[in-house]
Amino acid sequence: MKLGDGLWMPMGVSRWHRFARRFDWPLFFLIALVAGLGLANLYSATHATAHSGKFDSHAVRIAVGSLIFLGLTAVDYRKLQRFVWLGLLAVVGLILAVAVVGHASGGATRWLDIGGMRLQPSELAKLGVLAVLAHVVHGYRSGEVSPGASVLLASLALVPIGLVAAQPDLGSAIVVGLIATSIGVVAIPRVWPLFAAGGLGLTMLPVLWDYLQPYQKQRWLTFLDPSADPTGAGWHTQQSIFAVGSGQMTGKGYLNATQNQFSFLPEHWTDFPFSVWAEEWGFVGSAFLLAAFAALILYILYLALRARDEFGSMICVGVAAMLFWQLVINIAMVLGLAPVVGVPIPLISYGGSSLLATVIGLGLVSSVAMRRHDY
Repeated sequence: MKLGDGLWMPMGVSRWHRFARRFDWPLFFLIALVAGLGLANLYSATHATAHSGKFDSHAVRIAVGSLIFLGLTAVDYRKLQRFVWLGLLAVVGLILAVAVVGHASGGATRWLDIGGMRLQPSELAKLGVLAVLAHVVHGYRSGEVSPGASVLLASLALVPIGLVAAQPDLGSAIVVGLIATSIGVVAIPRVWPLFAAGGLGLTMLPVLWDYLQPYQKQRWLTFLDPSADPTGAGWHTQQSIFAVGSGQMTGKGYLNATQNQFSFLPEHWTDFPFSVWAEEWGFVGSAFLLAAFAALILYILYLALRARDEFGSMICVGVAAMLFWQLVINIAMVLGLAPVVGVPIPLISYGGSSLLATVIGLGLVSSVAMRRHDY
């Protein structure tokens, strides 16, 4: 028992009050807003289809994810820094395990069946690389690690990109690479060597063409000319563009997306949820969804500026980059501005592994925010 404000209260209540006072409520409300929009959109996308059970499943995952988020908020992120290399090693081990005992679907082997649940290790690779690079930047800026050693360590952190691309999971490999690049741009004062390395990597694309799977080649060819096979390989992109365009300014109304109801739009709960949203809510609703995402990402970057150390700051930068690039790539897919590479929208698309990675990342950001006033 403890005396507080003239009243006797249990110590547990006092700790809860201290937690609630230090908790970053704006971050929580922004996350809840985006997740709530995602739940509403998923219900509309699946309620009149054979996939209606996905809404219940996703709602349960959101509830469990909320507990994970709060649990990570309560843990001091600085105590986790010593485990970043072990975490990356575990991620690499899971990716290698996929090649041996992984579950194949759609021409790619990307999933592990663990206790009746399906895990996609490439989603966790985003967090593994993000955390290790944040740790390397922290060591570099504090003088604990030399510049040469920093480059070597950063190179080791990028090993998962090649392993993920070999599955093949080109979409996740691109996202991990963009997260790493974003952290590098922020952390390295002179970024021209980084862009030069990126340009050199682009020159290797023609060489990599021969190593792509047939369905991956078809996606790129369809991206260049969707009308070449409108009822085959170009079907996804064409129907997605039709759905977005038919929403016009204010949309057709909630639960009234005809492209979705009549099953013209494939994979509308995973790869193309934005198409469902745009058809129902139009340009105005789409702008609102993007504004909600922008507010969340900008607030996380604000927290990066307010973090008490480099590790926490780079964690925030990496999570903001993870949210931003997945959103940009998915919407580019939806509008036919990029090939369909299977990149989900965080908190919006249906998918347990994607949601798990997003919740863990946001939980770490919340932990950073909660301790930004510690001295």
